[in-house]
Amino acid sequence: MKREETIDHNIKTAWHAISRMYNHQAVKQNITTSIGFVLLNISSKYGTPATKIAPQMGLESRSLTRVLKSMEEKGLIYRQPDENDGRSVRIYMTELGKQKKEVSREVVLAFNQQVREKIPAEKLEVFFDVIEGINKIIDNNRIYENANNK
Repeated sequence: MKREETIDHNIKTAWHAISRMYNHQAVKQNITTSIGFVLLNISSKYGTPATKIAPQMGLESRSLTRVLKSMEEKGLIYRQPDENDGRSVRIYMTELGKQKKEVSREVVLAFNQQVREKIPAEKLEVFFDVIEGINKIIDNNRIYENANNK
């Protein structure tokens, strides 16, 4: 099978193109795509527990820790102990963080609008069904059981 015919290659290639496109926009705002995605996952009104952000984004907590540190240094977020759970820390956005979140939101919406204008709804529905199916296959975590038993 040629590389271009593999599912993972096509998903990875598309994601890298999207990531480059988002990074091009993020640089104009002095942030990164990762920072933009983190901002999109923080509640503007209530903040968000630090422990909830990594799973929402599919990140390892170590990676998120580095991004949060960078965001604090840029003045985008601040941390406060959770009022309801003293063991937990909530992440809140500063006014600058809220501004960058809005820009990030607009960038994501513009991309999605362009895709929806150019690709028929029926094809997008099939795309979402296929991606959901792929994720279920991965979540079952049994892809290589038979291969390991041989």
